Amino acid sequence: MTRTHVLGFPRIGARRELKFALEAFWRGESGEDLLHETARALIMAHWDLQQDAGLDFIAAGDFSFYDHVLDTSLMLGAPPRRFGFDAASLTRAQYFELARGNPAQPALEMTKWFDTNYHYLVPELERGMAFEVRGGDLLRWMAEAIARGPQVKPVLVGPMTYLWLSKMSDARADRLSLLPPLLEAYVEVLTQLARAGVEWVQLDEPALCVDPGAQWIAAFETAYQALSACGPKILVATYFDSASDHAGRLVKTGVHGWHLDLVRAPDQLDGWLRLLPADAVLSAGIVDGRNVWRTDLRAAIERLRPAHDVLHDRLWIAPSCSLLHVPVSLAHENNLDPEVRPWLAFATEKLDEVATIARALDHGTERVADPLAASDEAQRARKASKRIVNEAVRSALAVHASASVERRSPFGVRAAKQRAALDLPLLPTTTIGSFPQDRSVRAARAAYRRGELGALAYLQRMRREIESVVRRQEALGLDVLVHGEAERTDMVEYFAEHLWGYAVTDNGWVQSYGSRCVKPPILYGDVSRPEPITVETISYAQSLTMKIMKGMLTGPVTMLQWSFVRDDARREQVAMQIALAIREEVADLERAGIRVIQIDEPALREGLPLRRADWDTYLAWAVRAFKLSASVVADETQIHTHMCYSEFGDILPAICALDADVITIETSRSKMELLDAFAAFDYPNGIGPGVFDIHSPRVVGSDDMLALLERAARVIAPERLWVNPDCGLKTRGWAETEASLANMVEAASRLRERLMAPA
Repeated sequence: MTRTHVLGFPRIGARRELKFALEAFWRGESGEDLLHETARALIMAHWDLQQDAGLDFIAAGDFSFYDHVLDTSLMLGAPPRRFGFDAASLTRAQYFELARGNPAQPALEMTKWFDTNYHYLVPELERGMAFEVRGGDLLRWMAEAIARGPQVKPVLVGPMTYLWLSKMSDARADRLSLLPPLLEAYVEVLTQLARAGVEWVQLDEPALCVDPGAQWIAAFETAYQALSACGPKILVATYFDSASDHAGRLVKTGVHGWHLDLVRAPDQLDGWLRLLPADAVLSAGIVDGRNVWRTDLRAAIERLRPAHDVLHDRLWIAPSCSLLHVPVSLAHENNLDPEVRPWLAFATEKLDEVATIARALDHGTERVADPLAASDEAQRARKASKRIVNEAVRSALAVHASASVERRSPFGVRAAKQRAALDLPLLPTTTIGSFPQDRSVRAARAAYRRGELGALAYLQRMRREIESVVRRQEALGLDVLVHGEAERTDMVEYFAEHLWGYAVTDNGWVQSYGSRCVKPPILYGDVSRPEPITVETISYAQSLTMKIMKGMLTGPVTMLQWSFVRDDARREQVAMQIALAIREEVADLERAGIRVIQIDEPALREGLPLRRADWDTYLAWAVRAFKLSASVVADETQIHTHMCYSEFGDILPAICALDADVITIETSRSKMELLDAFAAFDYPNGIGPGVFDIHSPRVVGSDDMLALLERAARVIAPERLWVNPDCGLKTRGWAETEASLANMVEAASRLRERLMAPA
């Protein structure tokens, strides 16, 4: 019989139960016992969902209080030495200090998990270090799952991907030099699981899909030849792209099963079927684990039927990757667009899709007649909907298809005009956009959405908050102000609510990092802007101050990347449609007198394909989309963009090609290391390296910020430097925000005075 499983399940909870438990614990409002009770209840509920759907394996070890890569480091006894923590006696409070920092140490670096919006904490490894299995949360939850009864499939980050994602304290050291001791630790983990009666273990190795190079592939072979002989059967899970380039070598390692992402890379199935050993399992990731569209069950069944005829019980059915990247359940959506809702499947619904496909393959489609009919109707209705195609949008896009998207003058000319028009000091200070949103702000938004607060009362409440934010910034002495974004729940969702072609959810929460969750909107049709979105709000904020007010927009690539995007159109086409809508908003802001406009693109690097061969095509249209949105303005109008928590070194030519007047980036956790790449590339435009980490409650002193700015000024000309935090401040409290910004302004002032003093 075909077997069924998932690679992982969302851990935050359908109503963000883990988020609220974490934040209460961090505030000191609840204890560790309550936090663990919440976690245990969520884990049990998720196991029940998998059992109720009839899955053959229950995923265990996919839960984390913060991040599964951090948990892997702790399981291996490898917390960063700089914290001084004893791995054998690490407390829960210390666990969170690794993730969030403490007064003495900044948090672990955070960056994107491959091409997703999930952020993992980068392991910090040292030359010659040893690993020692400590158990921790991973093995504790697995032990409870095993004792519970059903067949359990533990889920771990594979050793090669763990190394691939790690950072060495000595940049000259080779990560692969740590493979022998790391394998010893993994052998010990697998041996413990075998003693506990585990039959199968899932080791996630998405690094196989990123062209790691010949040396790494050879190391993969060595590693899995050792691991496949030491304990339970191993299912190596590859996803986010194809692993077929190396299949001929990998299948000879003795690994017992391979998981393939047949959504991102459907063409790899036939090649793997030809190469798969006669006793090996193939797990077919046929249900999309990254998107929310309902699976075309009939097409999936027909696609897998030849594989089923060959493999029989060696064929497993699964989502393409962990369901961490989609919301928990449609059951909590009461206001979702009724036409769009039947087209969707969240994590819980995807469990049923997996089970249905397996039953159809084993017993015939007549055994699944009802779900198959519902799937067919959803596919038909979606294709026939008149809301999918907007000919006016397509005609407008055709006009711009071959038009220039360059600014009117080169940066040097623009910069001179902007200096004269804006009259800013050396090292101007600003923030990235959002400011803290207290409970009263969130309550007002919620009441307005429920119809309990009238439009005028809501407008007055938001304007009071905007005025408060403006006055606080003036008091702090910031040079370029923002309105604070009190009216915005999220930088993508807010704009999606005002664009045609998008639907939004009530509880479609997805974890971004730690307790931070987002609700990606659902992009189902051609995109257009029916009316201005931000102009009235930004104009009001500008009317409150003589200082420069910055207009805040989300860029087209980020709107695309951080949405659940339609799968019936090319991503390039969708990005250009969004760019046209943003372009209209930029033009309206400029006409309203706004002279600094920020078009955020934090997802530009994240959207980069895993395969280097595909980079140039993506970067060409991504850069064009940004420039299409920005190039409508005059030279005197300054265009900013913001990027964060990504490795930018490989795409600096594309970042330069954006031709933004100022780019602000995250650099504080890496102590300005990222600036070295910008300096080596000789990046020509303005740049604002973040001087404090907004994801940590730690208030950084002005001396520390000054040291970072001094380093920045050594590699970037001071007249091109801006001073700002790493990212938006929405998740922080007012006390720490104002303290940090005061220190930032002081550090900028001290360096400004030093630079301007006579020699």
